[in-house]
Amino acid sequence: MFTVTVTEAVDVTDAVKVLRLARSDGSPLPGYPAGAHIDVTGPTGITRPYSLCGPPHDPGAYTIAVKREETSRGGSHALHDKTEPGTELRIGAPRQLFGLDAGASEHHLVAAGIGITPLLAMAYELLATGADFRLHYVARSRAEAAFADRLEESVFTDRVVHHFGRGRETAIQALSEALTDLPASAHVYTCGPQGFMEQVTALAARSLPEDQIHSELFQAADQPDTAPAESFEVELDTGEVYTVPADKSIAEVLEDNGVPLDTSCREGICGTCVLRVLDGEPDHRDHCLTAKERAAGDQIAACVSRSRSPRLVVELW
Repeated sequence: MFTVTVTEAVDVTDAVKVLRLARSDGSPLPGYPAGAHIDVTGPTGITRPYSLCGPPHDPGAYTIAVKREETSRGGSHALHDKTEPGTELRIGAPRQLFGLDAGASEHHLVAAGIGITPLLAMAYELLATGADFRLHYVARSRAEAAFADRLEESVFTDRVVHHFGRGRETAIQALSEALTDLPASAHVYTCGPQGFMEQVTALAARSLPEDQIHSELFQAADQPDTAPAESFEVELDTGEVYTVPADKSIAEVLEDNGVPLDTSCREGICGTCVLRVLDGEPDHRDHCLTAKERAAGDQIAACVSRSRSPRLVVELW
């Protein structure tokens, strides 16, 4: 974690505030790939991940967009109500779980609401590399569409298709037509509400395999088919063994025993707490690992996932 200063704080809609962050000591910020996010610790001490939505090649500052969540624990409210130019915040280095595929022949970016944030950075990156792309942006109205002005004034505005005020059903129909008969080497990237992403994924799956359809969650989805939690043992590569009871996570047990472990979202969506699995069978309950990574069985999100085997041996990164 390092300290940054808010250099700009702008309300771009009634519910979304854009913050521009520069390193407080004046040194350059670490570079990042399009689709990356950072952990931000707000004025109330709550840490949450936010996608970086500025041009990835801009080393001077990071740009994030914060949606005021009425059901949040106060993290988004604090960033809305208690930040202004000059406010200092603590952030982590960029991490990427949602990235572009360099081998794609064309890229289709599909966003709804605040889901525009990582896809905006992707659009900047694709433009800079000369890649073929199209960005679809769905919102209830133009007034509720964060970055609508920026997209309309951008140099890639001719590659942006707006779906404002048309209703979810009409927008999905338009997306259905746009995602029909995609080339075999195309990739689709989507971010927004869970139900929206599921619909986009289903549309893209008519033409593309699962590993060419990418999505990112902002909050954990329900898992209605998850089996009841049972206790198991977790063994560290240094030899310590701890029991993980049914009502606690691996991360909580490690923390209770003084084992250092970085965590952020506590919902299995940010990837901060992912550990390497050396032995045992993980019971994946996260939303940050890909299907291929889950199948490999050599990683686990310690904040939510559990073990199918009596003991899980893990290595701290």
